[in-house]
Amino acid sequence: MSQPVLPVSAIDFLNDLKNNNNREWFTAHKEFYQQQLGFVEGFVDAILANLNLHDVIETPTGKKSMHRIYRDTRFGKDKTPYKTNWSGSFRRATKYRRGGYYYHFEPGNTFIACGFWAPNPPDLKRIRDDIAFDDKPLRKIINSPVFIKSFGTLRGETVKTTPKGYPPDHEAIDLLRYKQYLVVHRFTDEEFLSAGFFESVCQALRDMRPFLDYMSEVLVTDINGMVD
Repeated sequence: MSQPVLPVSAIDFLNDLKNNNNREWFTAHKEFYQQQLGFVEGFVDAILANLNLHDVIETPTGKKSMHRIYRDTRFGKDKTPYKTNWSGSFRRATKYRRGGYYYHFEPGNTFIACGFWAPNPPDLKRIRDDIAFDDKPLRKIINSPVFIKSFGTLRGETVKTTPKGYPPDHEAIDLLRYKQYLVVHRFTDEEFLSAGFFESVCQALRDMRPFLDYMSEVLVTDINGMVD
C-alpha cells in the first residue's frame, strides 16, 4: 500500500508565495491555493489517523488542525500578509494527556515538535519540582539512543540565572533552568521532498511519546502518585 505524499505542487506554491507575498498575487492565485490546501489537509488527515493509532487526539480532522495562512500584521515589523508554510497542531485528548504536537512544512525549515512552549507558572513549578526531586526519569528519556537520534537534545528557552526556589548547585540545575520544555525533529529539504516523508513524520511522532507521557504523569498526579 502506497504512503500518502505531500504533492510537489503544494511545495511549489509556498516557494511562489514567498516570492510574491502580496494580496494582488494571492487573489489571482486563490483557486490554486485552495486546491493545494485541500491536498495538504488530506496529507495531514493521514498523519492524524496514524497518530491516533498510538495516542488519543481530540483534534477531529486535518482541516481543523491547520493554522490560517493569513498573518496578523498589526503588531510586528513584518507586514507581509501571508505565511509561507503549511502548519498546524494536534491536541492530545482529556486532561490526563498533556501537551500536543506541532507540524511546520516549509522549504528550508520543516520540522515537527511537541512539548510545552509557554507553560503556566503552576505547571512550570510542578515540572521543576519533579525534576528537582528526581531527575533520573527525564534524563533516561532524553539520553536514550532513540531520543538522541531523532531529536538530539531537549530544547527551549532557559533562564540565565538560577530559578527561584532552587539551589544554584543542584545536580539537575541544567534541566531546572528550562522555562520551555520542547522536543523538535527537523527535516532536510531532501527528506521533506522524499517519498518517505510521511513515514518519517509518523515515526518521529511515535518517538515523542515517552517524553509526553512523562510530562503528563508529572502534571496530573500529586506527590503521592494519585491523579488530581
